[in-house]
Amino acid sequence: MSIDTTIRDFGKLYSMKPISTSTYTFSKLIGGGYVYVDKTALIHALAKEESPQYFIARPRRFGKSLLISTLQCLFEGRRELFRGLAIDALPWDWTPIPVLHLDMGSA
Repeated sequence: MSIDTTIRDFGKLYSMKPISTSTYTFSKLIGGGYVYVDKTALIHALAKEESPQYFIARPRRFGKSLLISTLQCLFEGRRELFRGLAIDALPWDWTPIPVLHLDMGSA
């Protein structure tokens, strides 16, 4: 039995979600049924702090785009995407707030 067959059988047995390494938007990640490590409680704490700006410095390919996409969905009030995640149980005003997203990645 090859390792590929063993992994495939293990995934079927435990119905594992697929892992995506090329999906950088929260809505596509959740909508596609991929594995998402729930850090929404930390995002809630970040969003609730009263600071006029944040500087988010992280290494390359370390989740900056996914974090921004998650914040965008949160501020747009897309609660259906957050069902079952930590922030769904926390106090949050799901009223949509206009979001301006500038993508410098393709420039």
